[in-house]
Amino acid sequence: MLLTPLISLVGLVGLVQGSPVDAAAASSSSASAAWPNGPLVTSGRWIHDASGNNVTYAGANWPGAADTMLPEGLQFQSVDAIVAKIKSIGMNAIRLTYAIQMIDEIYANNGKDITIEAALTKALGATNGQTVLKQIIKNNPTFTASTTRLELFDAVAAACARQQIYVHLDNHISKAEWCCSTTDGNAWWGDTDFDVNNWVRGITYMAKHAAAWPSLVSMSLRNEPRSPDDKSAAATASKKTYNWQGWYKFVRQGADAIHAANPDVLIFLSGLGYDTDLSAVTKGSVLSPGSDKFRLDDFAGYGAQKIVLELHNYQNSATSCSSLESGLTNSGFSAMTGASSLQIPVVMTEFGFMMDTSTYKGVYATCLANFLPRIHAGWTIWVLSGSYYIRSGKQDFDETWGLLNHDWSAWRSPAYVKDQLQPMIKASLGQ
Repeated sequence: MLLTPLISLVGLVGLVQGSPVDAAAASSSSASAAWPNGPLVTSGRWIHDASGNNVTYAGANWPGAADTMLPEGLQFQSVDAIVAKIKSIGMNAIRLTYAIQMIDEIYANNGKDITIEAALTKALGATNGQTVLKQIIKNNPTFTASTTRLELFDAVAAACARQQIYVHLDNHISKAEWCCSTTDGNAWWGDTDFDVNNWVRGITYMAKHAAAWPSLVSMSLRNEPRSPDDKSAAATASKKTYNWQGWYKFVRQGADAIHAANPDVLIFLSGLGYDTDLSAVTKGSVLSPGSDKFRLDDFAGYGAQKIVLELHNYQNSATSCSSLESGLTNSGFSAMTGASSLQIPVVMTEFGFMMDTSTYKGVYATCLANFLPRIHAGWTIWVLSGSYYIRSGKQDFDETWGLLNHDWSAWRSPAYVKDQLQPMIKASLGQ
């Protein structure tokens, strides 16, 4: 019998603080419900499973939106081995990123996806592409040169289902590359490489495709909306809508598209300024320069059950935990504390720092490790990757912020994992 892994104390604390489910009934129902016991829904500031138990994300980002458009790390480890590493420390979720370009190329190829051989060759060159292809197949013998990119995503999702890891599917970027800057052409709707129609088509395609994944529980609209500051005509035009009014127009359009394609998934909305600000939403401010205010009812038929907010934070130079917490509360986490008229789940889908023997002991990491579990906010740390196939033109790029080491075989900072990350996971999940 499969048990839902997320009830325990987090669920019980939620019940004490206003979640409407009776504790005894929740405990009984969770024992008979098969994972993931979905679809997940929202109720005020909580996420619930189908039995009404509180669900909190405690996981990591697994990139798949860069040049190859493949989930990273498979040249070093099998999909199952990587998911097993996530599971071994008690995590329950991954944020799996993808690029709209992948779907654009499927449409351009008469509806057929590109093979991993073609994807690797294009991104890495013929010689290095073949080398990495052989490594991927050696570690994952069910793959072949003709396996497609989406079939790798399918394999990750299937492994997550086998090991009971939630999948949150994140539209990270349009043009597949390392993200993000205000001049990369992907900053805002209508930017040089951010075609609005292709974006709607792409998130719709992925919502339909991933509906077959038992592990899929949520999707994002777009990673880190930001000011489009390159000098192209498209960026100049799109910058005129870089405001809360423009944001509201586009997120409603995208949310409606995902919900129509897959009504089961939660839909995450990112804020302005690289997803560091949702204050206008949670404070009920006018969405300038217009006169509208954020209303869940504007997401007709699903807003109160499916909308989640997400925020990012990289204030690694923080010297005061109280100041950091105050800033996070003002940016949007007030919706999780009762200080906002809008009660809605807020998840920190990105935060991170150097994985060494000391950085995690600083104010920033220590503060977040206490703050997020205390307010029962979900999170996914950036980043799982020990290395990338290619990043910003450099192949086999070493990721010093990665939880895993270069070949994805062990934790880069075992001390951090043992002393801070695992306690943070346990506190978040009430274990």
